[in-house]
Amino acid sequence: MLAWFRALMPKEDRFFGLFERHAATLVDGAVALRALLDGTQDIAGACAAIAAREDEADAITREALLAVRRTFITPFDRGDIQALVGSLDDAIDQMLKTAKAVQLFEVTAFEPAMREMGVVIQEAALVTAEALPKLRALGENAAALNGLTERVIELEGRADDLHNAGLKRLFKASRQDPMAFLVGSELYDHLEKVMDRFEDVANQISSIVVEHV
Repeated sequence: MLAWFRALMPKEDRFFGLFERHAATLVDGAVALRALLDGTQDIAGACAAIAAREDEADAITREALLAVRRTFITPFDRGDIQALVGSLDDAIDQMLKTAKAVQLFEVTAFEPAMREMGVVIQEAALVTAEALPKLRALGENAAALNGLTERVIELEGRADDLHNAGLKRLFKASRQDPMAFLVGSELYDHLEKVMDRFEDVANQISSIVVEHV
């Protein structure tokens, strides 16, 4: 009966715009993170850009959670909305943690695998941004959404491979400098966690598709 009633009532569509705005902060944050890693932007400027995007994302998250509490009929389950927004926020939060680690350890040059992970992270952000608008029409876009989330999972696997290979190379190169290995492994760990958070977003989108199509 509740499902029937929900189907008849007009739904609040503002959430889709919030998802898409949040995805834009991820893309901008990923662009800045890649620029930091490949040296196309100075570290202070790139870190400031990531921090600014994280602040924007926090504001969007608060707006979305407030809307969940105040909206009678939501496009899909409130728990799914909260989980999706939370996973998006976790991704940009992890980018900021990576930037803070770079500043804390005063790192000025990055391993090739780290730079390549930056490329993968940016692609994951772009795929995520492509996927989220398709939630507006789940039935029509189910196949496309499944394909996009599978692409994010593939990218996460690529990031894992880069992490493992880079860490092994770093270990061999840092036998005489244990501190360099500790700092490098910390950065690799942060970058891997960024991709893990994108995988969480993809899994949440997949869950919504399964539940509502």
